[in-house]
Amino acid sequence: MSFRALVTEKADDGRISSSVQQVDEARLPDGNVTIDVQWAGLNYKDGLCLTGAGGLVRTYPHVAGIDFSGMVRESIDPRYAPGQAVVLTGWRVGEAQWGGYAERARVSADWLVPLPDGLTARQAMIAGTAGLTAMLAIDRLEAAGLRPDAGEVLVTGAAGGVGSIATSILARLGYQVAALSGRPELSGALRLLGASSVIDRSAFLGGADKPLESARWAAAIDNVGGTILGKLLRQVNYGGAVASIGNAGGIELETNVLPFILRGVTLIGIDSVMQPYATRVAAWNRLGELFDFAGYEELVEEIGLEELPGAAQRILAGKVNGRVLVRVG
Repeated sequence: MSFRALVTEKADDGRISSSVQQVDEARLPDGNVTIDVQWAGLNYKDGLCLTGAGGLVRTYPHVAGIDFSGMVRESIDPRYAPGQAVVLTGWRVGEAQWGGYAERARVSADWLVPLPDGLTARQAMIAGTAGLTAMLAIDRLEAAGLRPDAGEVLVTGAAGGVGSIATSILARLGYQVAALSGRPELSGALRLLGASSVIDRSAFLGGADKPLESARWAAAIDNVGGTILGKLLRQVNYGGAVASIGNAGGIELETNVLPFILRGVTLIGIDSVMQPYATRVAAWNRLGELFDFAGYEELVEEIGLEELPGAAQRILAGKVNGRVLVRVG
């Protein structure tokens, strides 16, 4: 029995290419649950996998797709039964193991989460890894003491998947959100999501750098890293916290100890790949309750498997707004 998949291959000269092919089910990796994939997402990491950048994929041919949703087809694990709706994010699926850019996937039951009641497979991928990561960041900031009356929360890379979803959820929770973006043409969309102010990235970086700058933010969710993370750390209020998520702006941390020892700022690392099962379930349940899926539709783009190679180039170039959904099944 065969199924359609976007297969990424590496030629002898090192060139990476992807094409939709019919794949025999016998080629699926080991696992105890087989999924009929309905929807997948496009994330920055998927762009790296589809282009060969970053060295995430070691073995070819490969099927990328780090998150997907669908129905259980077969299971030898008692926790899951045929016909059950599930979602998968992380666990290096789509990197070290074949992922969701195929009509069928086989994975470990430990990596799955039952789809929360009332959430459709499509909605699960509107959220996807980006939504789960945003929810984990908000949960950790609130555990560190953040409350809506504390002041403005800065979200960097606000036009991307994690940033836009974080902006929407924070606003629904009653927070004042300052959305930082390098794409001023999206200011209107960010305000519709609930941002109380939109800050141009060049203006944010254009101010004079000081070891400790005027305190502005109760907390921040940073999707960029690099220079932006270093600068915003110097602007966080006393006792505030920053959730660090992404590194599109670089992996270097350009800062000093003063924010930490004079203002008691906390830097929280957010990993969505290896989260324990209970934490993932709790985050997905809260995400299903809080996220305004209907209000987010203007930032949702749907594509087919054939369109993924071009979309991968766009997301790496920072030209994707919100979430790209992949119609698979």
